[in-house]
Amino acid sequence: MRALVKHHAGPGLQLVTDRPVPDVGPRDVLIRVKKAGICGTDRHIWEWDHWAAGRIPVGIVTGHEFVGVIERVGSAVTRFAPGLRVSAEGHITAGLDYNSRTGNAHIARDTRILGVDRDGVFAEFVCVPEDNVWPVHPSIPDHIAAIFDPLGNAVHTVMSASVSAKTVLITGVGIIGLMAVTVAKCAGASRIFVTDVDDRRLALARKLGAVEAYKANDPGWIDKLRTHTRGDGADVLLEMSGHPMAIDDGFKALRMGGTAALLGIPSRPISFDLSSHVIFKGATVLGINGRRMFETWYQMEEMLLSGRLKLEEIITHQLPMDQFATGFGLMQSGEAIKVVLEVG
Repeated sequence: MRALVKHHAGPGLQLVTDRPVPDVGPRDVLIRVKKAGICGTDRHIWEWDHWAAGRIPVGIVTGHEFVGVIERVGSAVTRFAPGLRVSAEGHITAGLDYNSRTGNAHIARDTRILGVDRDGVFAEFVCVPEDNVWPVHPSIPDHIAAIFDPLGNAVHTVMSASVSAKTVLITGVGIIGLMAVTVAKCAGASRIFVTDVDDRRLALARKLGAVEAYKANDPGWIDKLRTHTRGDGADVLLEMSGHPMAIDDGFKALRMGGTAALLGIPSRPISFDLSSHVIFKGATVLGINGRRMFETWYQMEEMLLSGRLKLEEIITHQLPMDQFATGFGLMQSGEAIKVVLEVG
């Protein structure tokens, strides 16, 4: 089969045509991939940064966002049959540790991730356990179903912070930050404020529902936000950037007793004013990782079926898989927001 492989310990990926189709175990499902999304993790792997060099095994098939059709099922699979259109949760666990057995499998200690720890979805076929398969509702088109994974990150972040009837600040409107704007609006946020350094993304955030969009390098933006929030600051902070300054400013802009949900990952350890930002502020701080399995998937589906979740303008490019280098280049230049590859 064709597949995009991390072929060496350096930048780039290689398209190969002779990768073996994955073996199907008794409880596995083999899926023919139709579309696959490029995400920030894939860009890290493409650029071979410090994180990727220390985590990604050379030779792996990358990618973890996708939609496809079941090609074959294992002998013990009982819930699914060939021909069904599906996506899948990319975090794979044995389901036996404490978190898995208490409703928190998304942070299980034995988690293995598609395209990171085991072969992923930038290929004509991918094999996943039956328990990870998610049937896609007929009303949801392929290019939307292909990005359930990052959408789930946004939904998990927003829903964990209980944004209904609250003012929400989103620091960093990259792909998931932009998704968080429309998710927060769908979830009943009263008013949404955003920060970023990219004018195009700030403009799109406004179109998606933000009432104010501030340049993150404007030293006066926190005061401007306070004028819109009774002088208190935002009720909820959704931190999506991982940038040390954005994290610091976000907590400064959070009201006393507010809630901060942190999804963005700093590239290295940072200094943080714990006393001022959390303890004396009485803030509730939530660390967000992945998606709840499978509560978040049900929430995503219902939001999409409601018609209030707007994703079309976030998916800026759909390209054939053999134009993968163009797709990564568009993301690096900032011209693209979300790129979806047409695999099969």
